[in-house]
Amino acid sequence: MTQVHPRISKAVIPAAGLGTRFLPATKATPKEMLPVVDKPAIQYVVEEAAAAGLSDVLMVTGRNKRPLEDHFDRNYELESALTKKGDAGRLAKVQESSDLATMHYVRQGDPRGLGHAVLCAAPHVGEEPFAVLLGDDLIDPRDPLLSRMVEIQEQFGGSVVALMEVDPEQIHLYGCAAVEATSESDVVRVTGLVEKPEPAEAPSNLAIIGRYVLDPAVFGILRETEPGRGGEIQLTDALQKLAVDEKVGGPVHGVVFKGRRYDTGDRGDYLRAIVRLACEREDLGPDFQTWLRSYVTEEM
Repeated sequence: MTQVHPRISKAVIPAAGLGTRFLPATKATPKEMLPVVDKPAIQYVVEEAAAAGLSDVLMVTGRNKRPLEDHFDRNYELESALTKKGDAGRLAKVQESSDLATMHYVRQGDPRGLGHAVLCAAPHVGEEPFAVLLGDDLIDPRDPLLSRMVEIQEQFGGSVVALMEVDPEQIHLYGCAAVEATSESDVVRVTGLVEKPEPAEAPSNLAIIGRYVLDPAVFGILRETEPGRGGEIQLTDALQKLAVDEKVGGPVHGVVFKGRRYDTGDRGDYLRAIVRLACEREDLGPDFQTWLRSYVTEEM
């Protein structure tokens, strides 16, 4: 008999980081609110969760993150002003973010790493499997990743991580997975995980990117996990325990993603993400690409 696993409905978005790489812009503005073309980065992430059917979103925040809550709330004064002007287009854009999902918020308080941020979600999540989406990784909606991960979790149970092939010399920047092949070309069985290994010690060139679908057993492991690299509680350490002992919380699988991903956690990649997305917009792309070609030709 095929085992039926619970349907996933909740997503957790850790958003308590200080954004020090983007100072001074993030001195008073959360890094998640930095615009990517004309939407804050965090809205792309919530849109992805909603598109995968996850209508209950918990954001783990910290001090000075109130603008995140305001962005996903109604702004009646602005909506009223736009209504009086008859500006239906901008009104729809303003209302879009508040209609995406049912939003909840909890403060992390003491920033002790990704594992600790996930643990802050335990009272809200309860005993259900759930997704974790990191705001630095934007996944192009034309290349659905999260929905595929949800599908694999519902099929096999346990936890699922998103993996992407990277240059072996860059693997030290990521968590890295040791894997075994499965009958699905884009799915692997994860047998071990290492946080930011040196290239010579990495078990593969498959890097963990910022999407997870987790079994609630991870909470019990995180409560017992000692601070690791950087003095933080690492989610990778908890997933390693799940990977090597299926009895704890089911197997760990990986979905190998080969689609379009925009990294907004680095200043250079953030700028590249804006250029790529702007070029692909029907309303901006043609004129912007013409200017960009001219600019590049002049500079060369």
